[in-house]
Amino acid sequence: MYETKESEVAAGDIVPVPGDEFGRTLAAASPDVLREMVRAFAQQMMDAEVEQRCGAGYGEVSAARVNSRNGYRHRERDTRAGTIELAIPELRTGTCFPSFLEHRRRAEAALASVVATSYLLGVSTRRVEKLAAALGVTGLSKSQVSTMAAELDEMVAQFRNRPLDAGPYTFIWTGALTRKVREGGRTVNVHCLVATGVSSDGCREIPGVDVTSSEDGAGWLAFLRGLAARGLSGVKLVISDDHAGLVSAIGSVLPGASWQRCRTHYHRNLLTRVPKTAQPWVSTLVRTIFEQPGKKPVLARHAHVVDALEAKLPQAAAHLDEARDDILAFTAFPREIWRQIWSNNPQERLDKEIRRRTGVAGIFPGCDAIIRLAGAVLAEQDDEWTESRRYMSLEILAACRKAGQDGNNFEVQDNISGTGLTIGAIPA
Repeated sequence: MYETKESEVAAGDIVPVPGDEFGRTLAAASPDVLREMVRAFAQQMMDAEVEQRCGAGYGEVSAARVNSRNGYRHRERDTRAGTIELAIPELRTGTCFPSFLEHRRRAEAALASVVATSYLLGVSTRRVEKLAAALGVTGLSKSQVSTMAAELDEMVAQFRNRPLDAGPYTFIWTGALTRKVREGGRTVNVHCLVATGVSSDGCREIPGVDVTSSEDGAGWLAFLRGLAARGLSGVKLVISDDHAGLVSAIGSVLPGASWQRCRTHYHRNLLTRVPKTAQPWVSTLVRTIFEQPGKKPVLARHAHVVDALEAKLPQAAAHLDEARDDILAFTAFPREIWRQIWSNNPQERLDKEIRRRTGVAGIFPGCDAIIRLAGAVLAEQDDEWTESRRYMSLEILAACRKAGQDGNNFEVQDNISGTGLTIGAIPA
């Protein structure tokens, strides 16, 4: 058996082999570089499989040859990097269809599962090999696993250490998730600190993520200092739950920034100080504070609710009065964005996704595994936000920055007595 001239032409003209042209593509940093890498790698895998079936390499004269190539046929394949065109080798005897292309969507999902449940979670090499075997990949070496993990770690490290040069970041949301790790032969809780913000172009961004052994002032201080060292600046408001030590850390690292306590979390905390029979009425009263059209009406309604609660629920009234400045900090900014900045809900949705992706791991082998997974998830989300529409308009951001400088209140006069809710409606 021998290769025909037609096959030689097809191999040279139809199947681009990675080389000088591929190197030039990489050097030019083309937007299609990932798709080209996937195509070239798949082409190499097909050529290797055909050589194995033929018993000899392309153009090789060998007594061990049992078959020969007979041109190529073009097929398009959809991948996460986009649609790629492959030249699938033909054989003179029998058919040839690469095994890794069969059930391509299922295979791609299985490959994604291997990555997600092994390299991202930092599991053992033995488990990685078992997962890879389900995809039909056998003989996966420890060096291959280490290489893949190192590539992912490098990507996450670049994301976590990138300069924050898209400021000023007028608003920052922060949150903390508790995860379990093995440390010194025992299982301990660690805290994954995450920050999201709005850059100068109005798009959401994830400035940073870190893991700390305790959610205290030292942990938050180190986290915020790391963000500031990378360029975080221009922060006017930090929105979060009542984390221990966070407020003092904000004052130390972000001068000029105020703190907005998440109204949703505060609402839940307040109701723990109220009898169960009175909770629906107290909840309704508190919600009316946030339904007012301007800063003065909000403050007046807050005072009205505190007075209403004082008679029968003095503990709740004192708690609400003490928290006034923390839960009403949002009123210093335009009313159009109050719903976006008076709670930590945007951060909570991101935390929920991290919990969903990390829940399958249970107990992590170390803090580096948490950073690896959380960093990969957040980097992916950050890319999606970069391509999505603005979270806040440029005009609103300009007004917010001005409000932080000269103290504008953006007040709208209105009658604040229209709710008709009084303490008389609350059961004794």
